Amino acid sequence: MTSEKRRDRARGRLAWVATAAIGASILLTIGIGLLGPSPMVPRLTGPSRHPPYSLDVHPEPHLVIALAAAALALGGLGLLTALALLRPPAHDAASWNLSDSSPPDGQTRGGSISDAPVSPAASTSTIRARHASAQLTRGHEDAGKGVPHWLRSLPSARTLVLLGCLTAAILAFLPPSGSGDHLNYAAYGRMVTLGLDPYSHGAVDLPGDPIADAVEQPWREEPSVYGPVATALQAVASWVGGDSLRLTIFVLALFNAAAFIVTGLLIDRFTRDDPARRLRAALLWTANPLLLYHLVAGLHVDTFAIACMVAALLARGRPVGSGVLFGLGVAIKVNAGLAALGPAWELRRRPARLALMAACAVAVVVVGYAIVGPDAIAPITRTSKSISHASLWKLVQGWLQSLVGTGSAYRGEIQVGSLLVLALVAWSLLRLSSRSRAASGLGAGGVRGDRGLEAPVVAAALVVAYVFATPYILPWYDGLALGALALVAGSAVDGFVVAHLLVLSLAYLPARVDGQPEDLEWLRTVLRPQLAWALLALTVALILWAWRAAGRERRPPVSAARRPSAP
Repeated sequence: MTSEKRRDRARGRLAWVATAAIGASILLTIGIGLLGPSPMVPRLTGPSRHPPYSLDVHPEPHLVIALAAAALALGGLGLLTALALLRPPAHDAASWNLSDSSPPDGQTRGGSISDAPVSPAASTSTIRARHASAQLTRGHEDAGKGVPHWLRSLPSARTLVLLGCLTAAILAFLPPSGSGDHLNYAAYGRMVTLGLDPYSHGAVDLPGDPIADAVEQPWREEPSVYGPVATALQAVASWVGGDSLRLTIFVLALFNAAAFIVTGLLIDRFTRDDPARRLRAALLWTANPLLLYHLVAGLHVDTFAIACMVAALLARGRPVGSGVLFGLGVAIKVNAGLAALGPAWELRRRPARLALMAACAVAVVVVGYAIVGPDAIAPITRTSKSISHASLWKLVQGWLQSLVGTGSAYRGEIQVGSLLVLALVAWSLLRLSSRSRAASGLGAGGVRGDRGLEAPVVAAALVVAYVFATPYILPWYDGLALGALALVAGSAVDGFVVAHLLVLSLAYLPARVDGQPEDLEWLRTVLRPQLAWALLALTVALILWAWRAAGRERRPPVSAARRPSAP
């Protein structure tokens, strides 16, 4: 047996293991909700005939937390393995770039990487990478025709999309798990229906209310930090649910699952003509076990903002529609607005279209906040200065306090530092993308030479930089980066973001204070702060990798450029 065949067999076994791990993770996530109230699943009041439903068996606390840990570990490792198997086997930076996010003018969306014209300036390594990627692309189309056996060990993109959509639909009928944020959403919607301003009041201001009383510590006194569109959705759910917390949460879960599924279908449609990219996109979003755990089972409002961001990036050819969608995303959660800088960069030489898109986005945001009033702005500015316990900036804060003194939280200094890190990460990724395009002939006489970096590429670099640099980071925030990455070509950045999400997920296991076993308090007080070191290491590694990879992307000499290209 040749060494190549042995490698293919090993890859095939790894593909089966990755598939099994992802499937097991999804089943465990479903099982946690199905078991009912536990340290992972807050109890929901209301008539038992109302959804969501569970077996209500009250599982042993240590067992259910162990199930959650297994779901996260299996899901994260399985996902990392599957994504690694999809990478072209070339070892140069041409295989690891954020380019090729959309087709050149006049060509079909999502064409095979090998179908894109290669300029005479393209390097030999780039041609090898495209040929390898073409093999991956044909994997699910030419089964049995000499393609690598290990690729057929992974499910098809269609299967993964169906699996993810079905899982999201099932989870909508199960109690949310992982955190208690959905209880806050229900309380904010309840305040609106009762005529109370959720931006200036907390759940503590509704004593005895069946919905507000369910809000957990330490959020009972906190007003809403979400935008007016999010509050409107919460109010609709409260209006339908009335005094039933179960029914209110179920309506929110239906909205959330629908947003997740629509996002997955949009991404799938965008990548449908390239099987390899379609498979990767399904792994990054629709069938991503970590996102199903956080965004769907966890019922986080971030799902709505990401849906608007993805739709806006895909609709950027229509400035009005794209602007409105970006405005809706910002009016749900402000951080979604960072992705709007992608179309802004792409349209920098078309000021009229850029102004139209920006005007529509700003109009939606201004109208939304004008309706809810100026009190909605104060909680957002306060939250922007917070530092989460697992953030790498918590380490910096501790260092500053030990060196200079504990009399200050150093929030201002940390905000400045985080902006510098964000700029460094974003610049490193965009520099790599620019050089990758130049090395492959794109932007230097290639098919897209006059367009430069496209909106999804710029947006992906910025939101990835944001999740790595922001002082206040929670696991579900990484969904913003994964949604943007699913729209661009594969790169090693996929692995960095998934690893980042896995570390954060383990740090917030679970993201609740109430109902936790006392002997597992070390998960919050010891493990969570220590995992900040892993996030710091990942951030440094991402910057170093992007810098070194960009350094390898050099234009070939003129003599090499004259040689005819060949696969």
